[in-house]
Amino acid sequence: MSSVCRSLRMKIAVLGATGQTGQYLVNQALQQGHTVTAIVRNPGKLAVHHDNLKVVEADIFSADALKTHFKGQDVVMSCLGFPASIFSAVTGYTMSMNAMISAMRQARVNRIITMTSWYTEPNSGTNSSYLIRFLLLPMIRSVLTNMHEMEKFLLNVEDINWTVVRPPGLKNLPASAQEFLTHEGYFVPDSSGNPVGSTVARGDVARFMLSLLNSNAWIKGGVAITTK
Repeated sequence: MSSVCRSLRMKIAVLGATGQTGQYLVNQALQQGHTVTAIVRNPGKLAVHHDNLKVVEADIFSADALKTHFKGQDVVMSCLGFPASIFSAVTGYTMSMNAMISAMRQARVNRIITMTSWYTEPNSGTNSSYLIRFLLLPMIRSVLTNMHEMEKFLLNVEDINWTVVRPPGLKNLPASAQEFLTHEGYFVPDSSGNPVGSTVARGDVARFMLSLLNSNAWIKGGVAITTK
């Protein structure tokens, strides 16, 4: 059994490691025995210390800066988030993903797992609640638009095994033991086609992303998730 566990341990480069979901991801990855390289803009924000954790500072929009830290990694995982903007377009998701894919090609890493959100596709929120549809989604539309542009960019990436994980609203809570509900789409529907709930724990998003390391599920695809 121990040899099996050892063989499943991976070297993971994590972007967005100082964010709320990223910190859950880093901690869970270390608990599972993985070796983590956290690529951050501000190392002082990551208050985790572990023998298997290396924290490096790099420009997340520069393929040249990233490729150095991608070399030798088994997988790249991104929890990067960028704030909504009313007056200008959000570009961080597409710019960072462009840099990551370019750096991965140069470093010969061929697996990436990233997160976006429910409702990135502009018409996918029509069955959501009144509050979400008419108040929340317009407030974060600039973020969802750039997330969707990033997802469309990945659809044309054929030489790298990518997965986009789409959670609903994020609660700053640790992982539960609840079963996941998944759907190949932009939200998880019930039997009537309406969204199942509206929030998920950040720790559970990290748990789901890490569960994909030893699975061929959702390769080159997007998956909406929530918990039961």
